[in-house]
Amino acid sequence: MADVKQQVMAVLATIKDPEIGRDLVTLNMVRGVAVAGGSVTIDIDLTTPACPLKEQIGREVKEKVGAIPGVAGVTVNFGAQVREQPRAGAALSGVKHIVAVGSGKGGVGKSTVAANIALSLAAEGATVGLMDLDVYGPSIPLIMGIQGARPEASPEGKIVPIERLGLKIISFGFFMPASEAMIVRGPILAGIVKQFLNDVDWGKLDYMVIDLPPGTGDIQLSLAQMIPLTGAVVVTTPQDVALLVATKAIAMFRKLNTPILGLIENMSSFICPHCHKTTDIFGHGGARTAALNMNIPFLGEVPLDAAIRFAENDGIPIVRAKPDSLQSQAFREAARLMAGRISMRALGTEGGDDLDRVMAKAATLFRQAGV
Repeated sequence: MADVKQQVMAVLATIKDPEIGRDLVTLNMVRGVAVAGGSVTIDIDLTTPACPLKEQIGREVKEKVGAIPGVAGVTVNFGAQVREQPRAGAALSGVKHIVAVGSGKGGVGKSTVAANIALSLAAEGATVGLMDLDVYGPSIPLIMGIQGARPEASPEGKIVPIERLGLKIISFGFFMPASEAMIVRGPILAGIVKQFLNDVDWGKLDYMVIDLPPGTGDIQLSLAQMIPLTGAVVVTTPQDVALLVATKAIAMFRKLNTPILGLIENMSSFICPHCHKTTDIFGHGGARTAALNMNIPFLGEVPLDAAIRFAENDGIPIVRAKPDSLQSQAFREAARLMAGRISMRALGTEGGDDLDRVMAKAATLFRQAGV
C-alpha cells in the first residue's frame, strides 16, 4: 500500500494546476491519499472553490493515476483553501481578497453584476461579503430583498452585517430613507468608507465584493488609499459611449495601482422569448474587443433579459432565481474566471494557455448557444 501511495504522489507531482502552472504537490493541494485494494481516493484542495478548471484537473488525475499498475479505480474529492494575498493593515484583516466592481458610468448594471458575482462565489462554497459603497444610489438592498433592514450592533460595538442568501451584506441604504438624496462632500464620503472597513464585524471571508459608485470619484480614491485591493472588475455595455467611459475607469484603477481582474459586457444581446430571434440592442462584442486592445482579461458577456429585472424586484438575483438561465451561466463563469485570476495573483503566477483557452470559451459560450 505504501508503494502505491508513493507512486500516486509521484504521479500527482507531474500534474500541474493549469491556472497556476505549478504541480499539485508543490502547491500543497494534495490533502490525502487513501488506498483500499485497487481503489485510490485522492483529496485535493483547490486554490478557490470557484476554480474554472476543476473538471480538467479531475480528468487528468483520474487518467494518470488510473494508469498505475494495480489501480482499478480512482476517486477524486475536491475541497478548497483560498490562498491569501498578503495585505498590510488591520482593516478587513479576516478577509482574504477584496474585489471592487466599478463602471465608467451609471446604468450599465454594475450593482446587478456585483450581487450576482458574489452569489456565484458563495454557491461554489466560498464565504463572501457584499459591501455597497454606491452611496448616491444604493441599490443592493432592493436587489437582495432586504430593503428596510437595520443592522444591529455586536457586543463589541461593531455593526453586524445583514445576512441574506449566504452573503454578509452592508449598504449605506440601510442607514438612510430610500427617498432621501445623499448630498455630501469628499471628507464625509471618506468617513463612510472608513466606517464600512473598520467598524463592521465582517468576520472571516474568502472574498469581499465591493459595489462602487459609477465614475472615478472620491469613494474610489478613498477606498484604494485606505486598503490594498486584490483587484477590480469593470462593467460596461457594448455601445461606444459606455466603452469610452469604461476605459476611464480602467485608467483610474491602474493609476491607483489596482490590478484589473477583468471586463464584463452586460446587456450584451437580447433573445426574444417569443420568436427566439437575437437582437443586439446595445451592440455586441465591444467589450471583448476593448479588453483585447487594452490587454486585460475578458470575463464574458451577460445577455439582456427582463428576467433579471423581475428577479431583482423580487429580491432574489437571477443566479438564485433561475440558476439554469443563460444569464446565470454567464455570471457563474465570470465569477470562476475572476476567482482563477485572483488565485494566480495570490501565488505570483501569470497562468498559462489552458486558462486562456477557458476564457476564450467563456467569451463565446453564449454565441454558441444562439445569443
